Amino acid sequence: MTVRRSAAALAATAVLCVAAAPAALAAPSPAPAIPEGLYGKTDPTYDGVWRQSFALLAQDAVGLKPAPGAVSWLTGQQCANGAFASFRADAAKACDAKTMLDSNATAAAVQALAALGGQDAVVKKGVDWLKSVQNADGGWSYSPGTPSDANSTSVVIGALAAAGVKPGDVKSKAGTSALDGLLPFQLGCAAKGADRGAFAYQPDKDGKLAANADATAAAALAGLGKNAVVHPAGSDEPVIVPECPAGAKGGAADAPTAAESAAFYLAEALKKDGHLTAVTPGSDKPVADVGNTADAVIALAAGGHAGAAQGAWAWLEKNAGEWAKGSPAGLGTLVLAAHAMGEDPKSFGGTDLVAALNATGPAPQAAAPSAAPEKKKEEEKDSASGDNGKWWVIGSFAVAGIGIGFLLSGRKKK
Repeated sequence: MTVRRSAAALAATAVLCVAAAPAALAAPSPAPAIPEGLYGKTDPTYDGVWRQSFALLAQDAVGLKPAPGAVSWLTGQQCANGAFASFRADAAKACDAKTMLDSNATAAAVQALAALGGQDAVVKKGVDWLKSVQNADGGWSYSPGTPSDANSTSVVIGALAAAGVKPGDVKSKAGTSALDGLLPFQLGCAAKGADRGAFAYQPDKDGKLAANADATAAAALAGLGKNAVVHPAGSDEPVIVPECPAGAKGGAADAPTAAESAAFYLAEALKKDGHLTAVTPGSDKPVADVGNTADAVIALAAGGHAGAAQGAWAWLEKNAGEWAKGSPAGLGTLVLAAHAMGEDPKSFGGTDLVAALNATGPAPQAAAPSAAPEKKKEEEKDSASGDNGKWWVIGSFAVAGIGIGFLLSGRKKK
């Protein structure tokens, strides 16, 4: 669902600064030009595919048909093997060994193109590639071949679900399923009370897990076997307090239970101020984290806990407008949060999120007359099944371990 692309940019900036120190007087490389068909006006190097995917997902969720050029731009970013990089300035050039393939970008593109329909071949190739880079522990990493992390595993699970593939059926060569691969990242019964149910991004060098709101929101959604587009549940259920039998130290036994425990952590974290917080690099003072708060709203709504997310939604309406301004991923995430909560994205604290999103790129087409009724029927079907079947379904760098959402919304760690 929504990844924090600012973490990727910050991490990359730090690496580039260190590498370029001996040549401090060298002129900086010019930012790539913004391609036609791409949403957003900022440098797309680290988030081009991601922000495009969330823009298209949000438009589709509200019944709009994206511009053909916007869809073509996204499909054109796919490599021959089915993978996507974060951004390829020259999509006509074939991907090679130097192309930095990206599981997060691939998963986001699969979600968007599966939702739009008519892209079965592209979606299948993307899913096949994701399956091919699944780690032995059942999870995924941002960069194939590196240790799994909760965020990448979660966004891939969402892509599988969007493509109609049951995540529990996707198993590594060692026989571990995608959903089971998510469980080791959750803090178990041995965790402090306030951290019970939280997920970590990755274990630290000593194998210890630290609660991470970003990873928890992602995992709460993935544990239910859902993706970024969450249809309103139509009912509100209280968040269940995780059970910890006497002497127990482990986490949940299955993904749906883990998702419910994660929802409890998020609900408790939101009670104080109505928002989540994060610490930015170079500072030890927590600040409000708009992106993660929006992710938490979507995750809670997915579990049927819209009531627990209502305070955070109200906070977002008052505080998220400036944060998302001009950002396709940020605006798209807020549109999806409104959709999950059953709220009107065109009336968001005085802002029309849909119009603001559309203004960042090519204008979408009007929805076909039959599209809205079909989408409504699908939502009603999902809502009805959600009440009875929701229990079936939900970095290595220090910067990546923090839930950061200050420039763009997305859940990618780099």
